[in-house]
This record gives sequence, C-alpha cells and structure tokens, in this order.
Amino acid sequence: MQQQEDDDSDVEHIQFKVILLGDGAVGKTSLAMRFCENHFGKQYKQTIGLDFFVQNVELPGNVHATMQIWDIGGQSIGGKMISNYIFGSHAVLLVYDITNYQSFQDLEDWLRLVKRTFDAAGENSQMPYAALVGNKLDLGHLRAVRRETHDQFCDENDLNSFLCSAKSGDQVKAAFTRIAADLAGVTISKPELDIAQSAVKAEIIDHVQNDASYPAVDASEVAKQRGNKCCIQ
Repeated sequence: MQQQEDDDSDVEHIQFKVILLGDGAVGKTSLAMRFCENHFGKQYKQTIGLDFFVQNVELPGNVHATMQIWDIGGQSIGGKMISNYIFGSHAVLLVYDITNYQSFQDLEDWLRLVKRTFDAAGENSQMPYAALVGNKLDLGHLRAVRRETHDQFCDENDLNSFLCSAKSGDQVKAAFTRIAADLAGVTISKPELDIAQSAVKAEIIDHVQNDASYPAVDASEVAKQRGNKCCIQ
C-alpha cells in the first residue's frame, strides 16, 4: 500500500485547453472524435457554437496531461463569443482540408482573430502554442494544397506543423501526443510517438464492415457511448 501511495505521489497531473479553429467541414470534430474516442462519423454534422472533448495523455516521466479540446464551429468566426472561447487557451490548432484550397486561405483570417484576441488582453498576455493541421491525408490524390505551401505558411507564422487523417486515424494520436508533450515541456522520441500511433491504427481496423454475417451497428448505441463529450450552443 505504501509503495502504491509513493507511486501515485510521483505522478504529475497537468491540464491544457486546446482550441480547434478553421472553416466548416474541414474535419475539426472528426479529429477530436478520433483522438478522444477513436471513432469516425461518416455523416457530416455542422458544429453550432462549440463541442467539448476531454482526453488524457500519458507522457514520459510519469506526466499525465489532460487535454480539453474545444471544437469551435466554422461559422463562428464573426460570432460575439468567439474571442471568449479562444482566450485562455494553451494551444490553438488551425485546421484545413488539404483538398480544399479555400479552407487553407481562410486560415489567415482565423490566425488574425487569434492574434487580435490575445493582443486585446494586454501586455502580459502571450500568444499560445500554435499549429497548422492539414486534415484528410487519406485523400492525398485530391490534394489542392502542396506540402511546400503548407510548410511556407508555418515558417512565415511560426507555427508547428502536422498532417493527418481523421478518417483513417493516421498521425492523429501522434499529433496530439506531440502537442501535449510540447505544452508540458516533455521530451518525447519518434519511436515513442510511433508506438502511440500504431496502437491507434490497430484499433481502427474494421474487418466486419462489409460482412453480412455481422449485425449492423446501431448509431444510437454509438451516441450513448460518447459520455465524455458535451455540446455548448
């Protein structure tokens, strides 16, 4: 018992607020769902206001990071509450669809909004960790935004860079784990990220999708399992 108490006392628990920004239909909700629930919804449903997700990440050094994911609706850029949602965030992820060049161009407006929000907070307010996230990597054959263009935008705006696919799960867990490690100031190696990502890939393989011998999945049952998510409108 004493050994268990000592082990628990060595665990460092920290919490981060992470904002997902970008146009509608770029996959912000899908990224959050893939990371937090390892689930991908095949039907698009527009987020009104914001959705809220929570996921814990175990990092090297016995550090446990709780990631509060704020999924901001794409239509909210002109909303009165948007600055309140953004303020106080530890990380801002600017998400675009690699097959939709307009969604990439519009990130300049989203980034400008973030800068304006923190500038208005006063001299002691610093810009949060910021990253550019290109989603829908599984549709690389339809890519409209070249990797060079992605990298240039990151360099010009001092952004961290991630490319992933919410649909396949490719690089989603690795991206959020890297972000958690960066925020916590924890060094994480590429092999450790690869292990985290491979675990996700193993879980999302669906062998029964087209097998008539298995019953269809009831969408309402899936919804009931989403106990760690709430919607604020």
